[in-house]
Formats: sequence, C-alpha cells, structure tokens
Amino acid sequence: MKKVNSIISLVIVVLICTTTFGCEPKKKTKTIYAQALTEKPATNNTVKIALLLDTSNSMDGLINQAKAQLWDIVNKFTHAKCENEAKPNLQIALYQYGNDALSSKEGYIQQVLNFSGDLDEISEKLFSLTTNGGEEYCGEVIQTSLKQLEWGNNQDNLKLIFIAGNEPFTQGKLNYEDAVTNAKEKDVIVNTIFCGNYEQGINSKWKKGATLTGGEYIAIDHNKKVVHIDTPYDEVIIKLNSKLNKTYISYGSLGASKHKMQSTQDSNAMEMEEAIAVKRAVSKSSRLYKNKNWDLVDAADDASFEVSKIKKEDLPTELKEKSNSEIKSYIKEKKAERVKIQKEIQDLNKKRNSYIAKNQKENAKGELENAMLRAIQKQAASKNYKWEE
Repeated sequence: MKKVNSIISLVIVVLICTTTFGCEPKKKTKTIYAQALTEKPATNNTVKIALLLDTSNSMDGLINQAKAQLWDIVNKFTHAKCENEAKPNLQIALYQYGNDALSSKEGYIQQVLNFSGDLDEISEKLFSLTTNGGEEYCGEVIQTSLKQLEWGNNQDNLKLIFIAGNEPFTQGKLNYEDAVTNAKEKDVIVNTIFCGNYEQGINSKWKKGATLTGGEYIAIDHNKKVVHIDTPYDEVIIKLNSKLNKTYISYGSLGASKHKMQSTQDSNAMEMEEAIAVKRAVSKSSRLYKNKNWDLVDAADDASFEVSKIKKEDLPTELKEKSNSEIKSYIKEKKAERVKIQKEIQDLNKKRNSYIAKNQKENAKGELENAMLRAIQKQAASKNYKWEE
C-alpha cells in the first residue's frame, strides 16, 4: 500500500514548528560548551515528543521515511531558542502499534524507546522497526504512552504526541476520547496524521482525536514524495564526518558498544541515501549530539568531571599508561580538533542549504504542508520559543 509515502515528511514539519515555541520564563544563563559554535546552552527546558507509528503491513513507507528524516528534526530543532536566549533540549520517545508480531495482551503495542536525547540510539531503534499485519488501537497506544513516559509537570515546556496511521481512530476497547482527555490533563498535545482522504479521516475520528487537545489533524496526499537534492558540498561533509568520529574517546562499560553504534548509524544513513548521511553528519556537528556517558571529550565538558576518578581499566588502550595530566592534554587536543571539524561542517551546511534553496522546486513542500506550518505556529503561540536560522 502506498498511502504513506509522504506521511513522515509532514510529521517532520510539525515537529520542527512545534519545537520552536515553548520554554520557561526568562532567566540568566551561562555560556558553556556551545561557545565554540556560537550557540547558547540548553537549560532545563525540554521539548518531549512521543512518536507513535503504525507498523502494520501497509506502513513500510512510513517507517522508511522515519529513518530518513530523523535528522531533519534534529537539524531544524538546533535553531530553536527560548526568550532568554537559552537553547532547549530535545527528547524523543518511540512506540509501534498495530503489528501482529507484538503481544496481543499488550494491545499490539510496544515501547521501542523511552524519552531519549541519544541521537544514535533513536536512529538505531527506528532502523529496528519492521512491519506486519495487525490491529491498530489508537486510543490504547496514546494511553500507554501517557502512563509509561515521564512527561513532567512543567507547564512552560512543550509536550507532544504524534500518532500516524490509516485505520479508524476508534478501534480497540479503550475509548480514544478517554485517552486524549487524559493527555489534555497532562498538558500533552495530541497531533494526528491520517493517511488518506481528508473527509475519511474526519469520519473515522482522527480529526476529533486531535482537536480535543488543541492538536492538529492532517490528512496526507499519498502520492507525495520527499525529494533529496544532492549538492557539491555533500562529499566533503561526509569526509569530515569520518574525521569527526576519530575525535571520540570511548571509555567505561558503554564505550566500545556506543562507539560501534555511532559507526553503524552512519552506515545505515549512507545505505539509504548519501543526502541522509550528510544530514546526520550535520546533526553530529550540533549541540544536540552529546555522548558524555561514553565519550571522554563530551564528559569533560561537565563541571563535575575528574580524570582521576576514572578507573584505568575503563580507559581506552591508548590512555591506560598515561598520567592524569597527559590524559587531560589528550582530551583537550581532541576537543579542539572536534570543534574545528564541527565548525567546518556547519559552514559547509550553510552553503549546502543555500544551494538547495536555489535548486528546489517551488512546490517541493506543497500547499498542505505550508498550511500546516501556519496552523502549528498558531497552536504554539502561547509558548516563548523563537526560531532563527
């Protein structure tokens, strides 16, 4: 079934827009890591997005688009900032539903990933998804995400659910109205994306599922396809990405596996399309790509970090015999190298974006997508995020 070829394209736009408006009131902040990239630091402001994907047989296109466009979310979100100039954090959770391979006792629903800011982990989980026939229970998957995820009580933060599918919103024992009412009580906005005719989505309650929480209902043109434009800067960015990976110093119990995951997700992106690999490289050059739980360079940015507290057996081979001062110097060297590479990637990406803007067809996004942008901006008007390129 080809009704889902463009669904994620519109999901991305919704994510991009809604994550640009919403943060805590003004407060003083200190510039830390992002000085080198001329970015302001993130505070406690966190936008939490739960993506609920139908993985029944008809949704192969949906899953493929999700894999391809994760990096669009990240790269656009990098430019969001609060009224106080601080940059908010992004956390994404992932659920799949409507898949016969899942437990019937759990309503054919599975939490694939809890809220996480680990971009490699999010990518890995998306690539783990496969499709299979099943029953799609929209109300139940929404309710499950509300129960299992820690949404928090900060009314200034933005909390979003995006549920995508093409079967009636009313399926399942749990009344969808109860589920979305619970979402509203938690200050969580439910946005629904129906693959099919606009009126069909209304008749099957997808629109009502969104409007009950002040969310957006979107019906998708199934013939819509995302087009990636190759640029003269792509090859250079990919080569810089390889150099960037060499600045990571793995340590601890997670070090080896996480370093391997980084490389694996690079390969996954490249296998899909070179343009996807480029977008991932750009994400890795941003403030949102942080790996302090396994990389010494990122870990050293933490004020509480002490080289002397790391056990020798947790260090990589090249550092085991070095003194603490030598290790500090090595980390500093890798840090400087990383910042330089990241800056090069960011500069090239600006040129890349200009090239794309000049060569992209005017109707690349489509009228529906532009209309949706305006709708989401209106939805987020009460929040204080600003958006800058």
